[in-house]
Amino acid sequence: MRAEQWTLPVTHHGEGPFWDDRLGALRCVDMLAGDVLTIRDGELIDRESFGAIAAVWRPRLDGGYVVAVERGFVLVDADGRRETVGPLWDDPDVRMNEGGCAPDGSFYGGSMTYDAEPGRGRLWRMAPDRSCSVVLDDLTISNGLAFTADGRRAYFVDTPTHRVDVLTVTDSGAVAGRQVHVDLTELPGQPDGLALDADGGIWVAMWGAGEVRRFDDRGVLTHVVDVGVTQVSAVAFGGPDHDRLFITTSRFALPETEEPDAGSVFVVDAGVRGAPVEMFHG
Repeated sequence: MRAEQWTLPVTHHGEGPFWDDRLGALRCVDMLAGDVLTIRDGELIDRESFGAIAAVWRPRLDGGYVVAVERGFVLVDADGRRETVGPLWDDPDVRMNEGGCAPDGSFYGGSMTYDAEPGRGRLWRMAPDRSCSVVLDDLTISNGLAFTADGRRAYFVDTPTHRVDVLTVTDSGAVAGRQVHVDLTELPGQPDGLALDADGGIWVAMWGAGEVRRFDDRGVLTHVVDVGVTQVSAVAFGGPDHDRLFITTSRFALPETEEPDAGSVFVVDAGVRGAPVEMFHG
């Protein structure tokens, strides 16, 4: 499969895509610029700043959205008013990275150090009442996260492990177990963001390989999407029928003269609908 370029280069380090049905548009982040972007029909229509880091965003059930920022969360209501939760830590070397929402309406954001020091990342959970707790620690680059519809399992990437793990999730939202689901050690690139489809498949952005790879619910490789730029960061299903896979990319650390399309959003017709994705209920 071959992805098509959907936008011009609109990010330096694109991440965190999510299709907003209420807007009929894709939103993603330009993570290290601290911006949330709104893109409709391949055209950038809005860019909103949240400071040093905007790591990942999700819509809120009652309107507006939530953003994982450098050391906490920002809640934006339907009228654009903001409320900050945090800071959750004082260490200036640690920042938020990827995350997502669970079926119980909570929002998870993972952290890492700016220089990706091993073992200093954590996975944080913000409950609908806005209380925050650590559910997983000793991580390095807490990355892609997506929950099954029953909320009992979550697929998770800590990038340097070269794995997609499956987490067992309790009724309280804590992580009770972690097992390897797919070992990617022998494949090119490193796993980054991921998304689930309605058939139980896992679509994984492979940073450094220029690809998205799909694995079925047994962990067997079924599809490879050629993106055309090296640093493929994250994926999300969207479009009117939720059967188009949108792919963010990055220019991070690339020489200016290389890969002129890096930082663009790409898209491919996936041939399958995305699994339902959740909103924050707080």
